[in-house]
Amino acid sequence: MILSDAEILESIERGDIKVDPFRRECLGTNSYDVHLGRTLGVYKDSVLDAKKHNSIETFEIPDEGHVLTPDNFYLGVTLEYTETLKHVPFLEGKSSVGRLGIDIHATAGKGDVGFCNFWTLEISVKKPVRVYHGMPIGQLIYFKIEGAILNPYNQKPSAKYNEIKPIPVESMMWKNSF
Repeated sequence: MILSDAEILESIERGDIKVDPFRRECLGTNSYDVHLGRTLGVYKDSVLDAKKHNSIETFEIPDEGHVLTPDNFYLGVTLEYTETLKHVPFLEGKSSVGRLGIDIHATAGKGDVGFCNFWTLEISVKKPVRVYHGMPIGQLIYFKIEGAILNPYNQKPSAKYNEIKPIPVESMMWKNSF
């Protein structure tokens, strides 16, 4: 079941969900709008290797915006820091963003119970498009879960994305054994 606006607010008041900064006008009927942070990243290498640490270069979006191009893949970050302690958060793109040809995630739309961080966005575009720091970029939808949580994400020793960073974080696939 998806949380309604009233249930999201109640969960925030109880401390089960945290959004910082929280702005009441960003609360939708059954979601919360998140915004594009100031920093974007691009991989340094043209060929990525799943068994290697692929480094990124980060840069700030200037006030006049930055043009994303289809020949590149960008990592972005949400302006908002979030904590979700008793629900499963899903990050989806806003329809207005999709209608500009912007995809905000390739595969990682679902968070885990216990995710406490900024969201790294996996951004690709269909056509050149100018984006701006602080623009609405996505929406968080919260699902109720059944049963007890034995292993929240923020307590897993194997969790690769627990270090709190307000900048995009590159793939940590290389930390897996395969």
